[in-house]
Amino acid sequence: MNLPLHIARKYLFSKKTKNIINIISWISMLSIGVGSLALIVVLSVFNGLQSLVESMYESFEPDIKITASKGKTIDLSLFPLEEIEQMEGVIHYSKVIEEVVGVKNGEKQCIATIKGVEESFLDMSNLDSVLVDGSAVLKSNGINYAIVGYGIAVRLSMYLQSGENLSIYIPKRGNVSSLNLASAFTFKQITPSSIFYINPDIDDKYIVVPLEFIQSSLDYENKITSLELSIASKDQLAVIQERLQQKLGDEYKVENRYEMNALLYKTNQAEKWITFMILAFILLIAAFNILSSLTILIMDKKEDIKVLRSMGASKKLIQKIFFTEGILINLIGAGGGLLLGTIICLIQQHFGILKLSGGIVEYYPVELQGLDFILILFTVILIGGLSSYLPVKVLTKKLL
Repeated sequence: MNLPLHIARKYLFSKKTKNIINIISWISMLSIGVGSLALIVVLSVFNGLQSLVESMYESFEPDIKITASKGKTIDLSLFPLEEIEQMEGVIHYSKVIEEVVGVKNGEKQCIATIKGVEESFLDMSNLDSVLVDGSAVLKSNGINYAIVGYGIAVRLSMYLQSGENLSIYIPKRGNVSSLNLASAFTFKQITPSSIFYINPDIDDKYIVVPLEFIQSSLDYENKITSLELSIASKDQLAVIQERLQQKLGDEYKVENRYEMNALLYKTNQAEKWITFMILAFILLIAAFNILSSLTILIMDKKEDIKVLRSMGASKKLIQKIFFTEGILINLIGAGGGLLLGTIICLIQQHFGILKLSGGIVEYYPVELQGLDFILILFTVILIGGLSSYLPVKVLTKKLL
C-alpha cells in the first residue's frame, strides 16, 4: 500500500533528532534570512537613488526633446508645431534656443550655456522646487530675468542681494573681423532672479533666460535649436515618442529623458544588477548550509527510512519529504529576512535613521518595489531547490 505523505512526515520528524542537526538547520535559515534581508535593503536603496536622480533631472529636462538630425537649428516655418501641440498626450511644450556664451560678474567671468525658454518651461519643469535662493521668474513688468545654476553662481561670486546684473557676451553669427574681437560678440545684461541646485552636470553649465532675450541676439527670428515637450502620462512615453518620430520623419531626432541621459541610467541599472548578482552568489554559498543539514538529517534518519519503507512508503515519497524540508528552510529564512528588511526600509523611508552627510538629501533614499520581492523569492526558491534536490537525490538513492 502507499503511505500518505503527512503520516510518513509525521512519523519521520516525530523522532528525536540530534542537536547538531537542529543547530545547522537554524544556521541555514539564518543565513538565507540575512542574505534575503541584504538583497531587499540594497535593491531598495538603489531604487531610491534612481528615483532621486530621475526626480532631479525631471526638474530641468523635458520628457521628450526634438532636435534637427542635421544642422543646429529647426526652421519653424517648415515644422508642424500646431500638429504636435494638438497631439493627444502632449500637455506642454516650450521652444528652446541654447548657445554657449561668456558670462561676467564684476571681475569674475566664465563660460556657460544660456538656455532661452518660454514661460511654459516653468510649468513643464519643477525648477521652483530646486531653488536655493530667489524665485523662478523669467519675465516681469517687461524686464528679463535669469535663473542661474549654482556652480556658475559660485564661479562668478554672484549673490542675488547685491542687485548687480550679469554681463552676457553672445557670439555673433556669420563672418566677423578677426582683428576686432569686440565686434565678434553681442553684449547684453540681465538681472538674476534665482539660483538653482540640481547636480554639477547642470548647475555648472546652464543659465535659463527668456527665449526672446537670446533669440534677438542670435538673429533666430523663426528658428530654434530644440522643442521640449511634457506629456500627461509617463506610461505613454514610448508610444508618444514613436508617434512623433513617425510624423516628423528622419529629418528630426526625437529623444526621451532616458535616451538623453542613457549613460547615467544604464550605469545605475548595471550597478544595481551587479550588486544583486554578488549578493545572490553569497546567498548561493549560504545555501551550502542547507545541503549540509539535509545530508546529516538523512544520515541520522536512515533507520527510520527503512521502517517507513517497510510500512509501504515509496522512494519518491521519502525524497519528497526531505526535499520539502529543504524548501521550507529556504522559505522560512527568506520570509523572515524579507519581513525584517521591509521593516528596516520603511523605518528609513519614514524616519530617515541613516543620514547622508554632504548630500543633496538629508538621508539615504529607499524605495520598495514589488518586482524586487518576486525576484528575490524566485532566486531563493531556485537556489534552495537545487541545494535540497542534490543531497536528497544522491543520498536517498544510496540508502534506498
